[in-house]
Amino acid sequence: MKKDASDPGFGLGARCLSDTIPPAPHLSASSAPTAMPAELLTERIGPVLVMTLSDPATRNTLSHQVIAAGIEALNIAESDPELRAVILCGAGGHFCAGGNLQGLLERRRAGPPAQVQMLEHLHQLIEALRTFPKPVIAAVDGAAAGAGFSLALACDLIVAAEDARFILSYGRIGLSPDGGATWSLMQSLPRQRVQQMVWLGEPVSAQQLADAGLVSAVTDSGQSFAEALRLAERLATMAPNALASAKELLQQAATGGSLKDQLAAERDHFVVNLFHDNGAEGLNAFLEKRAPRFR
Repeated sequence: MKKDASDPGFGLGARCLSDTIPPAPHLSASSAPTAMPAELLTERIGPVLVMTLSDPATRNTLSHQVIAAGIEALNIAESDPELRAVILCGAGGHFCAGGNLQGLLERRRAGPPAQVQMLEHLHQLIEALRTFPKPVIAAVDGAAAGAGFSLALACDLIVAAEDARFILSYGRIGLSPDGGATWSLMQSLPRQRVQQMVWLGEPVSAQQLADAGLVSAVTDSGQSFAEALRLAERLATMAPNALASAKELLQQAATGGSLKDQLAAERDHFVVNLFHDNGAEGLNAFLEKRAPRFR
């Protein structure tokens, strides 16, 4: 589902993201990253779009501009059939430190509406990641803190370096979580474990999250991106319609619907995918003992 990144209600001023981010044809094969507004870098590596949060001086904290650029990049990638997967990572040895504390102080002075606006904008990005029909992989090095942890959890898969650390540090400064972290963690962990993470704000290692099933792969230090790219390229060879169906079905199951509703949804998706061209290709390739060529 596409999100509107240029809504003037986001406080981005008159400059519209669609005026500053190139149209889909610009996301063509290239070895050089393209700078986008607010320190979001994009690079296409074959069928994979790499989105890099880039503000190393602040460990890649978030702003209205980088959030809007992320939503816009996802909109472009969704409409490009040649792009089959997305990697979200951070520059300078860290993933994302979450919200900028100086920005929080400024919004305290401006009043509650300014912070409501920022949170609603952040949450649009979280929803855009969760509903994006193609695989999204977080490649995490260094710190994934606060809303940065939430961003990683909003991705479909997380690949993390062994020295990566995940932390919900809100309690240390008298705040409560945002970005859907509590919802995401409660889908996988016992309430008491999540409560401890939220209250105490202690760092959690990549291996601990892997043991809990939240991190898909733990790599050597500095190797999370390489492993995420290998995984993305593998997913890019699969039928995109089937991947999108599986993601939608899992999202529906996570909302706690009835078995009857889930069975009906699985039936409908299965029939659509069976009669898709990729369904015929998959069956024929299996019977002919060859690799499928999905479109």
